[in-house]
Order: sequence, then structure tokens, then C-alpha cells
Amino acid sequence: MAAKDGDGWAECAQGHRHWGVHGASGLLVVHHDEAGVPYVLMQKRSWWSHHGGTWGLPGGARDSHEDAVTTALREAREEAALAGDGLRVQGVYLDDHGGWAFETVIAESAELLAAVPANRESTELRWLPLPEVAERKLHPGFAATWSDLQGAIRPETVVLDVANIVGARAEHGWWNDRLGAATRLLHDVSGLRLAHPVLAQWYPRMVAVVEGAARSAPAVQGVHVVAATGSGDDAIVDVVRQAKPWERVLVVTADRALKERVTGLGAETVGPKWLLSQLGG
Repeated sequence: MAAKDGDGWAECAQGHRHWGVHGASGLLVVHHDEAGVPYVLMQKRSWWSHHGGTWGLPGGARDSHEDAVTTALREAREEAALAGDGLRVQGVYLDDHGGWAFETVIAESAELLAAVPANRESTELRWLPLPEVAERKLHPGFAATWSDLQGAIRPETVVLDVANIVGARAEHGWWNDRLGAATRLLHDVSGLRLAHPVLAQWYPRMVAVVEGAARSAPAVQGVHVVAATGSGDDAIVDVVRQAKPWERVLVVTADRALKERVTGLGAETVGPKWLLSQLGG
């Protein structure tokens, strides 16, 4: 295990040569302007590099001790002088070629961060509005996955109707200890890898709304806990209303009236079984 031990060529099951003995990953940074237009930070590869002259993402070979996120952030720092402090990772897209894979790490940026070529691998870095990306001469690997990737770049928030989910979970005696049941649910959700139709790893913002006897539920890592001062449904509606117009908001609840209220604001809904099945029941 050593730095740069991933450098080297590998061949996938399709008979293609790829750079990265242990696979590779790249960073897809997205910023939405006030009008909701997405901008993607793109890299033009130096002429001498593999597929030189094409546009793609800062990225490179993964070392044996790294995960996809670590590699993508390191490569963005080395190639684009881009610090990861202002980025929020949203998920990882897996392009598996059989025996070799490229993982695209999608990250949200609150601003158009300054980025310049930091080594010889890039000739230009530019923020491109989404419609202009396909107009460039794209790296073949990026071009092959772009249709999937652009459908997964929106920030996503999952809102938990904790009281409703606890009721659906139906732990023995939960009605006599709503705080304990809510706290257990929050701890179970913390760090849970949720299923996503496109992404291999999904890291949405998690907002849990607690009410009544469960209002004092403690904060847990990775979950923003909102204690409703009144109706839990009203608090959930407020969370949805505060979302940016381009965000995807998924509310987990079986409450029919609440579903109608949040879908009227543009949110999507799914029942507690979707979450509980991923928790193992």
C-alpha cells in the first residue's frame, strides 16, 4: 500500500486498456445558479494524455488504500488546484467494465469555485452550463455515461416523517416510549446506505422531523433533526417549502393528507416500507 501504486494500465473484460491498476475515479462538480441552471466543471485533457484534447472530469488512478471519493478529491486537487472544503458529495456513479471500473463522484458546490490547471494533465478548466457540455468533444468514457450522470446531478433531500415511520415499524411497546423508538430509528438511519436507481452510492441530505413526545430526540451524525413546535405535518411542509426549486425532495410517509400537501409543492413521496426494507424490517 503506497501512494501512486495504482498507476499503470489495466485491461477490462471488454478487452479495452484503461489507466489505473485498481480502477479510477473522477470528480463531477456541479453548481446551480439562482435561475437553477446547472454548471459543470470540465477539464480539457492535454494533447499527450490518453484521449488528449477531449473534455472530461478531473480524475485518475485509484490507489489501493483509497476509496472513490478520496481519489476524486485528490485528483481534483492535483489537476485543478481545487480544494474539497466547499463541496458536498452527493453520490458515486459506477461504470463497471468487468474487472475495471471508473467511479464518478458527484459533488455540489455553492459557488463557481476557482479552478486552474495545476499540472501538465490539463490545458483548460471551465465551468460549462449543462446544455453546452454535449457540444464539446468529450472523453469517450465520459460521453458514454453522460446521459445517466446528468439525470443524477440535482441535489437530493430525503425527509423522514419519524412518527409515521415509527408507527409502521411497530416495535413492541413503541407507543409507550415514542422518544426511545424515534431515537433508535435515527441511529439506525445514520450511516445507512440508501438505494438509488442510478447511483451506486447515494448521500442525500437527510432531514428527520420529530414531534410530540419525541421532540427531544438527539441529533445523530448525517441526519438533521427538526423538532416540530406544533404539527409534525406542518413542519415537514415547511422543510419542503424551503427547498430550492431545482432540488429533488423525497418525503417518507404513509400519511395521505401529507402526501397531497407535499406533492403540491413539487416533492415526491414514498411509503415507510421503502426505508424499513433497507433497514432490514
